[in-house]
Amino acid sequence: MGAGTIQQMANRVASLMDERLGVGGADLTAKLKKGGRLLPHKVRVAAGKLAKAAEMAKNPKLLMQLDEGELAEAYDLCVRHLGSISRRERRIGALVGFLASVALGVLVLAVAVLAVLRWRGFI
Repeated sequence: MGAGTIQQMANRVASLMDERLGVGGADLTAKLKKGGRLLPHKVRVAAGKLAKAAEMAKNPKLLMQLDEGELAEAYDLCVRHLGSISRRERRIGALVGFLASVALGVLVLAVAVLAVLRWRGFI
C-alpha cells in the first residue's frame, strides 16, 4: 500500500463525513476536530488512525512503519458506518427530538398551572 492509496482512503472518509454529517474542513484531521463527536468512539478512533497515517505517509521512512491490515480495517469500519448514515434521517430525528422536548415542556407547564389552581382553590 503506497502513500497515494493511504491518502485516497483518508480523502474518501473525509468526503463521506462532509456528505453524510455535513462536517466541513480541509482534511480528515480538521473534520475530526470539528465533527468527531458525531461519530461513535470506535469509528472516531479508526478515523484518527487514518488521519495520522495520511500524515505519516508523506514521509517515506514513516510510511514503512504503517500497518496495512490495521489501516484497511479502520477504513472499512469508517466507510461502513458513514455509508449507513442518511442526512435526511438525521434531520428528521433532530426535528422529532426538538418537538418532543417542546411537548414535554408544555405538559409540565400545564400540570404546574393545574396544581397551582387546585392549591389556590379555583378547581
